[in-house]
Amino acid sequence: MQNIWQKIDTYTQLSEESRTAWEEILRKRSYKKNELFLTEGQTPKMVAFVSEGLFSQYFTAENGDIVIKKFFPENHFVASTSALLKKSPSPFNIKAIEDSIVFEYNFYDFKQLTEKHQDIAAFYIRYIELHWIIEKEPLEISFRYDTAKTRYADFLRNYPSLEFRLKQHEIASYLGITPTQLSRIRAES
Repeated sequence: MQNIWQKIDTYTQLSEESRTAWEEILRKRSYKKNELFLTEGQTPKMVAFVSEGLFSQYFTAENGDIVIKKFFPENHFVASTSALLKKSPSPFNIKAIEDSIVFEYNFYDFKQLTEKHQDIAAFYIRYIELHWIIEKEPLEISFRYDTAKTRYADFLRNYPSLEFRLKQHEIASYLGITPTQLSRIRAES
Protein backbone atom coordinates (compact mmCIF):
# COMPACT_ATOMS: atom_id res chain seq x y z
CA MET A 1 0.00 0.00 0.00
CA GLN A 2 3.02 2.25 0.38
CA ASN A 3 3.10 3.12 -3.34
CA ILE A 4 -0.35 4.75 -3.22
CA TRP A 5 0.82 7.16 -0.52
CA GLN A 6 4.05 7.87 -2.40
CA LYS A 7 1.98 8.74 -5.49
CA ILE A 8 -0.42 10.96 -3.54
CA ASP A 9 2.58 12.75 -1.99
CA THR A 10 3.57 13.88 -5.51
CA TYR A 11 0.36 15.96 -5.56
CA THR A 12 0.14 17.11 -1.93
CA GLN A 13 1.10 16.03 1.57
CA LEU A 14 -1.67 14.41 3.59
CA SER A 15 -1.97 14.62 7.34
CA GLU A 16 -1.98 11.35 9.29
CA GLU A 17 -5.65 11.93 10.08
CA SER A 18 -6.51 12.29 6.39
CA ARG A 19 -4.42 9.28 5.40
CA THR A 20 -6.13 7.16 8.07
CA ALA A 21 -9.59 8.32 6.92
CA TRP A 22 -8.79 7.45 3.28
CA GLU A 23 -7.22 4.13 4.29
CA GLU A 24 -10.52 3.15 5.92
CA ILE A 25 -12.28 3.15 2.54
CA LEU A 26 -9.47 1.38 0.60
CA ARG A 27 -9.87 -2.29 -0.30
CA LYS A 28 -7.15 -4.43 -1.86
CA ARG A 29 -8.37 -6.44 -4.84
CA SER A 30 -6.82 -8.67 -7.50
CA TYR A 31 -7.88 -8.80 -11.15
CA LYS A 32 -6.97 -11.61 -13.49
CA LYS A 33 -5.84 -10.87 -17.04
CA ASN A 34 -8.90 -9.92 -19.18
CA GLU A 35 -11.14 -9.40 -16.12
CA LEU A 36 -13.26 -6.26 -16.32
CA PHE A 37 -13.02 -3.50 -13.73
CA LEU A 38 -15.91 -1.72 -15.47
CA THR A 39 -18.32 -2.75 -18.20
CA GLU A 40 -19.67 -0.38 -20.85
CA GLY A 41 -23.15 0.73 -19.79
CA GLN A 42 -22.47 0.18 -16.09
CA THR A 43 -22.79 3.18 -13.79
CA PRO A 44 -19.46 3.23 -11.96
CA LYS A 45 -18.93 3.81 -8.26
CA MET A 46 -15.33 2.75 -7.81
CA VAL A 47 -11.87 4.18 -8.42
CA ALA A 48 -8.78 2.00 -8.24
CA PHE A 49 -5.11 2.69 -7.79
CA VAL A 50 -2.96 0.23 -9.75
CA SER A 51 -0.35 -1.21 -7.42
CA GLU A 52 0.76 -3.95 -9.85
CA GLY A 53 -0.37 -4.67 -13.39
CA LEU A 54 -1.95 -2.87 -16.29
CA PHE A 55 -5.45 -1.86 -17.44
CA SER A 56 -6.88 -0.39 -20.65
CA GLN A 57 -9.94 1.79 -21.11
CA TYR A 58 -11.70 1.15 -24.42
CA PHE A 59 -14.95 1.16 -26.34
CA THR A 60 -16.22 -0.81 -29.29
CA ALA A 61 -16.88 1.31 -32.39
CA GLU A 62 -19.99 0.75 -34.53
CA ASN A 63 -17.89 -1.23 -37.04
CA GLY A 64 -16.71 -3.57 -34.25
CA ASP A 65 -13.23 -2.09 -33.89
CA ILE A 66 -11.82 -1.85 -30.36
CA VAL A 67 -10.68 1.73 -29.69
CA ILE A 68 -8.33 2.09 -26.72
CA LYS A 69 -8.59 5.48 -25.07
CA LYS A 70 -6.09 5.10 -22.24
CA PHE A 71 -3.69 2.76 -20.47
CA PHE A 72 -3.39 2.60 -16.69
CA PRO A 73 -0.07 1.04 -15.60
CA GLU A 74 1.28 0.89 -12.06
CA ASN A 75 0.89 4.05 -9.97
CA HIS A 76 -2.11 5.33 -11.93
CA PHE A 77 -5.70 5.80 -10.82
CA VAL A 78 -8.28 3.86 -12.87
CA ALA A 79 -11.81 5.18 -13.39
CA SER A 80 -14.39 6.32 -15.88
CA THR A 81 -14.20 9.78 -14.38
CA SER A 82 -16.84 11.60 -16.40
CA ALA A 83 -19.36 8.80 -15.75
CA LEU A 84 -18.55 8.99 -12.02
CA LEU A 85 -19.06 12.75 -11.97
CA LYS A 86 -22.32 12.54 -13.94
CA LYS A 87 -23.50 9.38 -12.13
CA SER A 88 -24.24 7.97 -15.57
CA PRO A 89 -23.48 4.77 -17.48
CA SER A 90 -19.90 4.55 -18.70
CA PRO A 91 -19.28 4.53 -22.45
CA PHE A 92 -16.12 2.48 -21.75
CA ASN A 93 -14.94 -0.89 -20.62
CA ILE A 94 -11.92 -0.99 -18.34
CA LYS A 95 -10.08 -4.31 -18.49
CA ALA A 96 -7.00 -5.80 -16.84
CA ILE A 97 -4.44 -6.48 -19.57
CA GLU A 98 -2.25 -8.30 -17.05
CA ASP A 99 -2.91 -9.93 -13.70
CA SER A 100 -3.21 -6.86 -11.48
CA ILE A 101 -3.46 -5.76 -7.86
CA VAL A 102 -5.31 -2.55 -7.05
CA PHE A 103 -6.52 -0.57 -4.07
CA GLU A 104 -10.16 0.36 -4.72
CA TYR A 105 -12.37 2.91 -3.05
CA ASN A 106 -15.91 4.17 -3.49
CA PHE A 107 -15.75 7.52 -5.28
CA TYR A 108 -18.71 8.98 -3.38
CA ASP A 109 -17.18 8.06 -0.01
CA PHE A 110 -13.99 9.71 -1.24
CA LYS A 111 -15.92 12.86 -2.21
CA GLN A 112 -17.25 13.02 1.37
CA LEU A 113 -13.64 12.91 2.57
CA THR A 114 -12.84 15.94 0.38
CA GLU A 115 -15.49 17.88 2.32
CA LYS A 116 -14.01 16.92 5.70
CA HIS A 117 -10.28 17.03 4.91
CA GLN A 118 -8.81 20.06 3.16
CA ASP A 119 -5.63 18.22 2.16
CA ILE A 120 -7.61 15.43 0.46
CA ALA A 121 -9.57 18.12 -1.40
CA ALA A 122 -6.24 19.71 -2.43
CA PHE A 123 -5.09 16.34 -3.79
CA TYR A 124 -8.32 15.91 -5.75
CA ILE A 125 -8.14 19.41 -7.26
CA ARG A 126 -4.49 19.00 -8.24
CA TYR A 127 -5.17 15.56 -9.74
CA ILE A 128 -8.07 16.85 -11.85
CA GLU A 129 -6.11 19.93 -12.95
CA LEU A 130 -3.08 17.91 -14.01
CA HIS A 131 -4.74 14.94 -15.69
CA TRP A 132 -7.97 16.40 -17.04
CA ILE A 133 -6.68 19.79 -18.23
CA ILE A 134 -2.90 20.12 -18.42
CA GLU A 135 -2.25 16.62 -19.89
CA LYS A 136 -5.51 16.12 -21.76
CA GLU A 137 -5.60 19.22 -23.97
CA PRO A 138 -2.27 18.60 -25.77
CA LEU A 139 -3.20 14.93 -26.21
CA GLU A 140 -6.51 15.86 -27.86
CA ILE A 141 -4.69 18.20 -30.24
CA SER A 142 -2.06 15.57 -31.01
CA PHE A 143 -4.63 12.93 -31.89
CA ARG A 144 -6.37 15.35 -34.19
CA TYR A 145 -3.41 16.88 -36.02
CA ASP A 146 -0.18 14.94 -35.51
CA THR A 147 1.02 12.17 -37.80
CA ALA A 148 0.87 8.55 -36.68
CA LYS A 149 4.67 8.56 -36.42
CA THR A 150 4.58 11.56 -34.06
CA ARG A 151 1.78 9.97 -31.98
CA TYR A 152 3.86 6.78 -31.69
CA ALA A 153 6.90 8.77 -30.52
CA ASP A 154 4.67 10.52 -27.96
CA PHE A 155 3.34 7.13 -26.82
CA LEU A 156 6.90 5.87 -26.26
CA ARG A 157 7.76 9.04 -24.33
CA ASN A 158 4.58 9.00 -22.20
CA TYR A 159 4.51 5.23 -21.58
CA PRO A 160 8.17 4.14 -21.74
CA SER A 161 7.59 0.83 -19.95
CA LEU A 162 4.59 -0.31 -21.98
CA GLU A 163 5.87 -1.01 -25.48
CA PHE A 164 6.98 -4.54 -24.61
CA ARG A 165 4.03 -5.26 -22.28
CA LEU A 166 1.40 -4.60 -24.94
CA LYS A 167 0.47 -6.44 -28.10
CA GLN A 168 0.98 -4.61 -31.37
CA HIS A 169 -2.77 -4.37 -32.03
CA GLU A 170 -3.29 -2.72 -28.60
CA ILE A 171 -0.75 0.01 -29.32
CA ALA A 172 -2.17 0.47 -32.83
CA SER A 173 -5.70 0.76 -31.41
CA TYR A 174 -4.54 3.44 -28.96
CA LEU A 175 -2.81 5.35 -31.77
CA GLY A 176 -5.82 5.09 -34.09
CA ILE A 177 -3.95 3.17 -36.78
CA THR A 178 -3.80 -0.40 -38.06
CA PRO A 179 -1.19 -2.92 -36.83
CA THR A 180 0.27 -2.89 -40.36
CA GLN A 181 0.76 0.89 -40.19
CA LEU A 182 2.43 0.49 -36.80
CA SER A 183 4.78 -2.15 -38.25
CA ARG A 184 5.83 0.30 -40.97
CA ILE A 185 6.41 3.09 -38.44
CA ARG A 186 8.53 0.77 -36.29
CA ALA A 187 10.54 -0.35 -39.34
CA GLU A 188 11.29 3.29 -40.23
CA SER A 189 12.48 4.11 -36.71
